[in-house]
Amino acid sequence: MSHGSRAAAYWVEQRQARGLPASSVETTMTVHGSLFTEFKEKEIQDPFSLQNKKLLRVDMRYGPVQALAGSMVAYQGDVRFANRGSGGLGKMIKSKLTGEGFSSMECSGSGELYLANNAAEIQLMYLENDAISVNGNAILAFSSSIDWDIHRVQAAGSAMGTGYFNVALRGTGYVAVTTKGDPVCFDVASAPTYADPQAVVLWTAGVTMSVRVDTGGLASMVRGGTGETWQMAFGGQGYVLVQPSESVVDGAGSGAGAASAPTAGSVLGGFLGGR
Repeated sequence: MSHGSRAAAYWVEQRQARGLPASSVETTMTVHGSLFTEFKEKEIQDPFSLQNKKLLRVDMRYGPVQALAGSMVAYQGDVRFANRGSGGLGKMIKSKLTGEGFSSMECSGSGELYLANNAAEIQLMYLENDAISVNGNAILAFSSSIDWDIHRVQAAGSAMGTGYFNVALRGTGYVAVTTKGDPVCFDVASAPTYADPQAVVLWTAGVTMSVRVDTGGLASMVRGGTGETWQMAFGGQGYVLVQPSESVVDGAGSGAGAASAPTAGSVLGGFLGGR
């Protein structure tokens, strides 16, 4: 018996063991293996769900969603994509001046939409009349019922110019963000919490942020420093999400780069307003 015949016979035996008819598409396929069942698209009724840890599945029956421009990897059905700009003149000005923001596309139609961003891990959450402060580079998608804007974070004791900018997401709906590696989520009420600005992904409402300077002493500075001079200190009530990679702010106008020298965006913090 040839290898192909043995494989076909195996599939017949497996189907019969499960009480299924021996005749099926599987027995007539010329390619056999668990690939086509192990990685089959999941049938989940939730608006947002994870096909796997690096692929977001969106059920378009629940209405339009906002997604990172260019993040579509596949869809089934009839899904349309539109560039709605920066969400208004005010957001566009803030984005240009601060370097922070969210390059989005509106996705609408019917079927299932699959989104990803460079095979980064996806973290999914549901906001219920709540808010989070997110680095714009980490946003993958969110429900159209969620409002977003660029906001200036008041950082006590900040040496980061006059402000630190993030994207505020508010309302009720789903939010998907990406991390490089599996993150850790800290309850800031349980203990003093500090993190590298380039590793912080988001924090929830109720969390306060200040800047801590740790030079390591004169001897460390003379030897070139520790690389950990600027730290974000968190307090209040809520959670901070930190990824195991100091790269979340690549290309943004906030974070450690802004910490080392005030940027044009930070100087304009007063003009743009607070939260």
